[in-house]
Amino acid sequence: MTEGGNHVPEEVDTVGKDEVPAGVPAEEKRSEEDGEEEEKEVNGNSRVAEQAAAPGAAEVEFVHPEGGWGWVVMLAAMWCNGSVFGIQNAFGILFLSLLREFGSEEDDDLRFKTALVGSLSMGMIFFCSPIVSVFTDTLGCRVTAVGGAAVGLVGLLASSFVTSLGPLYFTYGIVFACGCSFSYQPSLVILGHYFKKRLGLVNGIVTAGSSVFTITLPFALTYLLGRVGLHNTMRVLCILMFVLMLAGFTYTPLLPVKSSKTRTGRRCPPLSQIFNLNIWKSMGYRIWAFGIPAALYGYFVPYVHLMKHVEERFGPEASKEVLLLCIGVTSGVGRLIFGRVADYVDGVNKVYLQVTSFFVIGIMSMMIPLCNIFGGLIAVCLLMGLFDGCFICIMAPIAFELVGADDVSQAIGFLLGLMSVPMTVGPPIAGFLRDRLGSYDEAFYLAGIPPIFGGALLCLIPWVEARRKRREKEEALTKDQGVTEKMMEHEKAQEAAQSRTGESVL
Repeated sequence: MTEGGNHVPEEVDTVGKDEVPAGVPAEEKRSEEDGEEEEKEVNGNSRVAEQAAAPGAAEVEFVHPEGGWGWVVMLAAMWCNGSVFGIQNAFGILFLSLLREFGSEEDDDLRFKTALVGSLSMGMIFFCSPIVSVFTDTLGCRVTAVGGAAVGLVGLLASSFVTSLGPLYFTYGIVFACGCSFSYQPSLVILGHYFKKRLGLVNGIVTAGSSVFTITLPFALTYLLGRVGLHNTMRVLCILMFVLMLAGFTYTPLLPVKSSKTRTGRRCPPLSQIFNLNIWKSMGYRIWAFGIPAALYGYFVPYVHLMKHVEERFGPEASKEVLLLCIGVTSGVGRLIFGRVADYVDGVNKVYLQVTSFFVIGIMSMMIPLCNIFGGLIAVCLLMGLFDGCFICIMAPIAFELVGADDVSQAIGFLLGLMSVPMTVGPPIAGFLRDRLGSYDEAFYLAGIPPIFGGALLCLIPWVEARRKRREKEEALTKDQGVTEKMMEHEKAQEAAQSRTGESVL
């Protein structure tokens, strides 16, 4: 009874498992059995497989929060832009104080030497950017930003104790500027962790921070320089850098971090990860990376020499600070407006906004010597500030469009590094022309030529990118056609084999 009872189910089971329906090959039947046996295995294996695939899926399906803690990060980045570039843009006020404190009218190269302090500082901010991008990729935005702010604090504090121009080249032009560079670039990269759809608007708000500081700092510096002197004024500015150091702690990363461990287990990343050369494969990025610096040889000249030009043209009692106020206000408005406009402009067509801004900035620079009334100079500064904000606020969105989110850090870094040369060279050349020709007129005329030339060069980018996308689409279609033809040939071969044997060849 017992054996008989056990035998019947086995027979039924044998029929259920071993009988092969007509038309189903034995190999397919065995593969189905293998699949059933695998499904009967411990579920832990499937969970492990799902967990192993999870990181890749999370990286592909990452959704930007578009807010939340990102708003705090945005405010911290706004303070960074304000404190770094607010001090740099207000150097014209410090320039006058440096001339009085360390200069002598008997020095034929006085303005050249003094302008070199500010231009060296601005140039070093951009010169260090490729190195900063490496630190940002390997150490993260938070560590890089906090460390940079600390170095900038030390450099500015040391500058308050010097008694001649020579040491200022090192303390203010190099140490302080390097610290600013290390704190500035992470503030651009971290925004891409929290925003995508609103990235243009957020970049506009963040870069508007420098406009707010550009508006207020000239008046604050004029008051402090008159009350406490140059050295104590620099010590007061150290407070801005201390707050900047605290702001860097808010940069909590969200995007997945690339593993820097090698096969040997060392933490040293490969050279290809440290210096990402993929960005240079894009023709559009190459044009952008060389067109922007070509446009900037005259960009920083008004910020350094406009105050002195106003003194010489309208007298020492002229309200010089009002001009920086005009630039700062309209620059902030421009960053908010054009940052939002950039969100509605498709792809690399955002470049046309930068082209327009360069044309206007170049023409306005040439208009400065032609303004014989102070009201005309105010109008020029209002327009210059408006399109200055346009140029700055869409740099990061254009970089994302040209190289993608994975490579944007070094793309921005290399661009800023190339920008360091014109930013450093322009103001000293303008000061040299003033010392030799006795007037700033020629310097401002020449300062307007590079922006127009660089803007014309940038017009090539949308055409190049459209051509690249069209070529990639054609290659994809050709590849799909090749795959389809191979599949058809394979099916014909199967049908021919089946007709010869009279049975399935699967």
